[in-house]
Amino acid sequence: MKKLFTIDDFMVAFIAALGYGFGENIAYLLGWPVPACIAACLVAGIVLEEIISLIVFSKAVQKKPINRFITLVAVFLIVVLSQCISVKWMGVSMLSYIMEESVFVIGLPIISFVVNLIIRAYHIRKIRKIYGDGDEGYVFDVKKEDIEETNMQNQLISGEYDEDCAVKTRTGIYVGEKQKKAIQYLGIPYAKPPVSELRWKAPEPLPSSDNVFEAVNFGASAIQVEHSGVILKHHRQSEDCLYLNIFTGAKKTEVKKPVLVLFHHGDYTYGGSADPLLYGNDFVNAHPNVVFVSFNYRLGIFGFIDFSTVPGGEAYPDTLNLGLLDQIAALKWIKENISQFGGDPDKISVLGFESGATSICMLTADKRTKGLFNKAFVFFGSPEMVYDTPDGSRILAENLLKETGTSTLDELVRLDTETLKDAAQKLWKDFCGPVCDGTVFPADLYQAYREGCASDIDFIIGIPSNETSVLRSFVGKKNYEALIADAMSDIKNGINGPIVDAVQEYIRTQADASAKLDAKSELVEDWLALSIYRVAASLSEGGNRVYLLYWDEKPVIEKLGSGTVDAVATLLGNSEALHIYGNVINKDLSLILQTFLLKFINGESMKLYTNEIAGVDALKWKAFPRDLTVSKGKILCD
Repeated sequence: MKKLFTIDDFMVAFIAALGYGFGENIAYLLGWPVPACIAACLVAGIVLEEIISLIVFSKAVQKKPINRFITLVAVFLIVVLSQCISVKWMGVSMLSYIMEESVFVIGLPIISFVVNLIIRAYHIRKIRKIYGDGDEGYVFDVKKEDIEETNMQNQLISGEYDEDCAVKTRTGIYVGEKQKKAIQYLGIPYAKPPVSELRWKAPEPLPSSDNVFEAVNFGASAIQVEHSGVILKHHRQSEDCLYLNIFTGAKKTEVKKPVLVLFHHGDYTYGGSADPLLYGNDFVNAHPNVVFVSFNYRLGIFGFIDFSTVPGGEAYPDTLNLGLLDQIAALKWIKENISQFGGDPDKISVLGFESGATSICMLTADKRTKGLFNKAFVFFGSPEMVYDTPDGSRILAENLLKETGTSTLDELVRLDTETLKDAAQKLWKDFCGPVCDGTVFPADLYQAYREGCASDIDFIIGIPSNETSVLRSFVGKKNYEALIADAMSDIKNGINGPIVDAVQEYIRTQADASAKLDAKSELVEDWLALSIYRVAASLSEGGNRVYLLYWDEKPVIEKLGSGTVDAVATLLGNSEALHIYGNVINKDLSLILQTFLLKFINGESMKLYTNEIAGVDALKWKAFPRDLTVSKGKILCD
C-alpha cells in the first residue's frame, strides 16, 4: 500500500538540501546581511525542490524503472560533486543540510501517520459508543436541524438568480449552488410526476419550459419500506419522486467531461439518492473533471407489480418493470441534457450497487438502452436477484387488493398515497423486483451475455465477501431471518441434483438456531457470489472487456458487515457518511480505487505506474479471469 516515504522523496530532499546550503553560504561569502542570507537559502532551496520534484516524479521517469534508476544515479553524482565543490571552494560541508532534509522526509510523514491513527481511533471509539456490538444494525445519530435542512423543497424563481450557477435545459433553467470546487444541482425532474392518472404508468417526458427553478434541495425519495436501518425514513417520501442530481466542477472547460451515473441500492424496496452515502460532492471536489449524476426511481408496489389479472389492469401494461422504465427515462434525460452541465453525452458510464447493480445487469440486455452508456461498474448485482416469471408480482397485486379492501385497479388508483404506503409496509415480504419474462428482457441473461448482447460495454464486476451482514444491518434481525429463509428456498428451487442434499446436510450439522442461521447466511452469500462470478464469465465469453473486483475488507464492527456500504463510500470518498454507517474510511484505498475508476471511465489502461499516486508502487489490474482483491487495507492483483 502507500508508503510513508520513498527513495524518490530522498532524491528530492538531497537536491533541495544543496539549494538551501549553497544559497545560504554563497550569500554569506558575498557579505550579505543575515536576513538576506536566510532569504537566499529559502529561495534557492524551494526553487530547486520544485524543479527536481517535477523531474523525479514525472511520468517519463516513474513509468520506466530504467529511467528511475538513471535519475537516482544522476542525483547521487550531483550530491557527491556538490559536496566536493563546497568543501574545496567554500570550506563548508553540505552533509549537515542533507541530514536536516532527511529528518524532515522521515519525520513529517511519521508524525502525519501518528496523527491520522489518533483521529481514526477517535472515530472508532465514537462509533463503538453509538453502535455497541452492532447487533441492532444501522442506527443513525442524526440531528434534527440536518433532517429539516434535507427535507427542504425547491421553489420556482421569479426574481434575480445567480447566473453563474444556472443551466438552461429543454425542460427549464435550474439554478444550483457552489460547494468548494463543485456546483451541485439537486432535485431536477427528469419525467412528469407519476401521480394521479399517471400512477402505475410508464414515465412521460416533461414539456419544454423556460421557467427558472431552484436546484439546491433533493427531490422527494420514492415511497418505500421503512426498515429500522434505512436512513431515508428521515427523508420526505412521495409518489412524485422522479428526480436526479448533478454534481460538476465549478470551473468551466471547453472539453466535455466524462459522466458517471449512480444507480442506488435498496433491494427495490428502499433507498434513494438523498442517502448521504451517495452524495457526489466529495468525489467531484476531488475530481472536478467528472460530472456525477444520481437519481431516484419508483420502488415496491409503485415500481414492480403485475396487475395483468386485476380487473382494469389491461390499461396498465408496464407495471411489471416500471422502476426500470424510470431508469431508462433518467438515462435519456441525461443523454439529452448533460452537455449543458459540461458532460460528454457520448462518454456516459453507469455505477450501481446491489439492486442498482442488478438493474444495470438487466438494462445492458435491453435494446432501448443502446447508446445510453458505454461502461458499467456493477457491485453485487446478478440475474439471480431478479425473477424469471411474473407470478410473484401477481401474488403481490392480489395481496394488495386484500390489504386495501379493493377489487379493481380503478379503486386502487383512487386510494391516497398514505393508504398505499401503509399497505406496502405490511406487505414488504411479498415485494418483488424486476422480471425477466422473455419478452423485453431475455429469460436467460447469462445466455444473452454469452451471445454478445452487451459486447459494446466494458465492465467492472464487484463481489463482496460479507454482504448478507450489511442486509441484516439494513432490515433488522427479525426481517433478516425471513429474507434468508426465502433466499434458501429460492436456492433449493433453483438448483438440481445432489447439491440440494449437500446444502440441507450442511445446515443440519449446525448445533443451534443461531448457527443454522449463520450457515444459511453463508450459503446465500456463496450462492450470490457464484452468480456474480457467472456474470463476469458470461460477459467475457460474449466478448466484453471485464475487470473483477473482490471486496474482502473487514469492518470496524463485525456484525455490520462490509460490502455495498463500505464500497460505495470508499469509491466516492464519503468519509463522514461512512461514520454514520458505523465504519471508518481507508483513505489510501479510496484514493487508489478512485484513480482506477477514473481510468476506467476515461478508457485508459488499468494500471498505475510507480508514484502516480505518491508512495504507491506500480499496480496493474488485469482483465478477467484475474481479479483485484481489496482485503485488510491492501490491494492485491491476481
